[in-house]
Amino acid sequence: MTGSGARAELVDLCGRGIDWRMDPARVLPDPGTARPAAVLVLFGHLDDRPADAAHPAVARDLDVLLQRRSATLGHHAGQVAFPGGGIDATDADAAGAALREAVEETGLDPSGVEVLGALAPLALPVSNYLVTPVPAWWTRPSQVAAVDHRETVDVFRVPVADLLDPANRASVEQERGDRRVRTPAFVVDDVLVWGFTAIVLSRMFDALGWAEPWDTRRLVDPRT
Repeated sequence: MTGSGARAELVDLCGRGIDWRMDPARVLPDPGTARPAAVLVLFGHLDDRPADAAHPAVARDLDVLLQRRSATLGHHAGQVAFPGGGIDATDADAAGAALREAVEETGLDPSGVEVLGALAPLALPVSNYLVTPVPAWWTRPSQVAAVDHRETVDVFRVPVADLLDPANRASVEQERGDRRVRTPAFVVDDVLVWGFTAIVLSRMFDALGWAEPWDTRRLVDPRT
């Protein structure tokens, strides 16, 4: 599929929406005080290196922008994440907040980013956030790097075809109260994507019809 085809499918997904199958009122520790936040899920042709894997649903040059959080942060330390953060009173909406945070964290040029829409908010219980994923398309790539190393230590792109490769998919098992829960993960080279970011990507790939069958029994430990 060409880049324009992927963009059109993302636009369609924003119009259809996603049911995250997670009731914020049941999973957030205090729904009344949950802080609204937004993340930028930025797709596009971000550099000249194609994916190692070939995939029938996406072009080998289709990437998604990710970053690694500082190991000293209080929540989600060291995890791979989308650019984003809390929605401020000065932000026009979730999309504005996601783009502002992405500029602050990665230094990207916002004039080269086309916001495609917004998906329904998803609860992030660990930090008591209600997060809106904002799919976007990079119409004119610009240089990116970690701007504030107190928050982000690395900014990079990952080929979508490599994320979709069944050999790179796995699950993480965690304790939630009195039960153990498995959530999706991706392992591409030395990059482990799990938690909120992996849930968003996995559900988006399913809804877009890009996902292939993979072994959900394969477990990876995010602590190693």
